[in-house]
Amino acid sequence: MELIHPAANTYIDKYSNATPSYLREMYEQTLKLHPHAHLQSDWHQGGVLSFLSKLVKPTHILEIGTFNGFSSLCLAEGLQQNGLLHTIELREGDAEKATNYFEKSPYANRIKIHVGDAKNIIPTLDTKWDLVFIDADKTSYVEYYNLVLPNLNKDGLIIIDNVLFHGEVLQEKITGKNANAIQAFNEYVLNDGRTEQTLLAIRDGITLLRKK
Repeated sequence: MELIHPAANTYIDKYSNATPSYLREMYEQTLKLHPHAHLQSDWHQGGVLSFLSKLVKPTHILEIGTFNGFSSLCLAEGLQQNGLLHTIELREGDAEKATNYFEKSPYANRIKIHVGDAKNIIPTLDTKWDLVFIDADKTSYVEYYNLVLPNLNKDGLIIIDNVLFHGEVLQEKITGKNANAIQAFNEYVLNDGRTEQTLLAIRDGITLLRKK
């Protein structure tokens, strides 16, 4: 389901320039060759991640769901010189591809990739986060949120992807497992007094959460 008119998306891309230009080849190659290319953040969304990271100026970033590393490298744009980005990917093949991209990037020494189940890895990372990006299995969003929130610095930012889930959450009766999980997550954070949030109609929906 197209939530934004294609002409509007084209116009938005034309008048936005926050996405790191050196990532264009990587982005296009993934669209052309990866069988699950739809999992990659789109070009404009990458710019939004980069822009927000530059505003936050994080020292410690956590990303749950690496895929090919495009979003990781966009988030790294705001990383401070002494900072580190931890990113977690379940699939070894995607983690390997992302690692290759990281090694060729300006952030080779400031990104650490973890391979495995994020629910097991997050508790082992003894770090206070300035910025967190969650874009992984939708049925675990509430659990990821509760795992990272205690270690999120005050005024820290959590970015959640796919909160409109292809428009399925707009249906009168939600039937899909993932869409129901996203709807439950949206309701959960709305009623959680530990954070405040705003939902943005960017691509498939992005929620920004600030820790009070």
